[in-house]
Amino acid sequence: MESRRFDYIVVGAGSAGAAVAYRLSESGKYTVLVLEAGRESHPWTRIPVGFAKLIQNPAANWLYSSEPDAGSGGRRIPVPRGKLLGGSSSINGMVFVRGQKQDFDIWAQLGNRGWSYDDVLPVFKAMESYKGDGDEGYRGHDGPLKVSESLESGPLYDAIIEAGRQVGLPSPKDYNGATQEGIVMSQTTIRKGRRMSTAHCYLDPARDRPNLTIQANALTERLIVEGGKCLGVRYTVNGREHEALVNHEVVVSAGAINSPQLLELSGIGQAERLKELGIAVHHDLRGVGENLRDHYAPRMKWKVPPELGLTYNDKAKGLGLVVQALKYAFTEKGLLGMTAAPLRAFIRTREGLEAPNAVIGWAPFLIGENYTLAKESGVTAFTHILRSESTGSIHATSADPKTPPEINFNFLSAQLDRDVTVEGMRFLRRIMTAPALQGIATDEIAPGIDIDSDTELLDWTRQNAETTYHPVGTCKMGPDGNPMAVVDHRLRVHGIKGLRVADASIMPTLTSGNTNAPSIMIGEKAARMLLEDAG
Repeated sequence: MESRRFDYIVVGAGSAGAAVAYRLSESGKYTVLVLEAGRESHPWTRIPVGFAKLIQNPAANWLYSSEPDAGSGGRRIPVPRGKLLGGSSSINGMVFVRGQKQDFDIWAQLGNRGWSYDDVLPVFKAMESYKGDGDEGYRGHDGPLKVSESLESGPLYDAIIEAGRQVGLPSPKDYNGATQEGIVMSQTTIRKGRRMSTAHCYLDPARDRPNLTIQANALTERLIVEGGKCLGVRYTVNGREHEALVNHEVVVSAGAINSPQLLELSGIGQAERLKELGIAVHHDLRGVGENLRDHYAPRMKWKVPPELGLTYNDKAKGLGLVVQALKYAFTEKGLLGMTAAPLRAFIRTREGLEAPNAVIGWAPFLIGENYTLAKESGVTAFTHILRSESTGSIHATSADPKTPPEINFNFLSAQLDRDVTVEGMRFLRRIMTAPALQGIATDEIAPGIDIDSDTELLDWTRQNAETTYHPVGTCKMGPDGNPMAVVDHRLRVHGIKGLRVADASIMPTLTSGNTNAPSIMIGEKAARMLLEDAG
């Protein structure tokens, strides 16, 4: 077996892992190995609309699915995760949302020093190169990640925004700035017509560094743990076994699905569960794989008269698709250059709330199966609670690293989630029936106006909702006294030296919106802490 030695090993080259590798190798002082189980790239990752081609593509996607539960009406819910350099940042919908100040202040109040909003804001600013008219004191312009305002525009968006104003929503200057509340076009990780994944923004600029080794198609099978210390990793490339040893630390950045699975395969987790799988126990850590959270969203749909020509169901029909391709080629705009949900509203579903507790997002077309264009003309909108309280788990089901883990979401198990889901759906209906949309959003196709009581709306949600692909929390950050915490405030795995986790799995709670931006922030902050400790 080939064995090599590095100062740092990063397992996973996704949203967080790419940032960790970029920053650790930046000075040239340390040797860094980054391992990615997936491929180098895929042709569809460059084009923004490519997310629709990758959401069910095994060449770039782990294609996980959840176990049936009551909240999903006994269905298995697809759980797409990126399986290539850049991870899910290479297949996601490219919407950039940091979250609210309260999200990070809650993390700090839970005992995680250094994670308040005032602590993480400088990291957010340092990681981005923002182009737009935002709140200047909150934005960065010199970071690796290129963030832009949406290039989408037109009468359909104007009408929905005006409808939002008619029901009392403001229009914030910058929802990633001083205040999140209101209806506004999405900020995106798109620049000059191409996806700004962490593979493109972090790994590509660092490829020529002699101290950085990027190894794709490398499945990390287990961590090497001896005497309470992580010494390195074992991995395979094209079936051949390799071993890499570490001088300083191993950083697990495999994501909310794969990070807890790797810890369990390495003997770190719930002892009785590991013994049942025939895995030698190195450390009994109760929280590994627990605290799974995600955003669970019903997709509501309205008919738009095709003669208005307002939706991409009309604009991209027949030869219209050629027109859209030409528009993208010459202007970087249109269907091919679009984020998954170009318009969104952060809302308070009831009086008395200090900040938004739900989000609504619009796609300017009727979505068919696997995010394709339906034949009919219309608008699709999703809504979900921002800080879901329903929790589930992810656990290995076999000692074989190629066997997918078991994913249990327990959607809608928390009363707050049920309440806010219904309130969000009713708020969305108010917008879509406001005067500005009269004659535009003519009929509610799904769930339909006949489904109106709280019970009916929840039953329909259980049978039809999907996640918005934001799993977090399965290696929860918390103080040593918290029996379910997996890592401490510096992301060190409790009870194991030389091992940290840095990705969405460490989030104690969900952030208010899409989780890609905070995941990259976690990678950036982890690298800072690693370099501080090494110094």
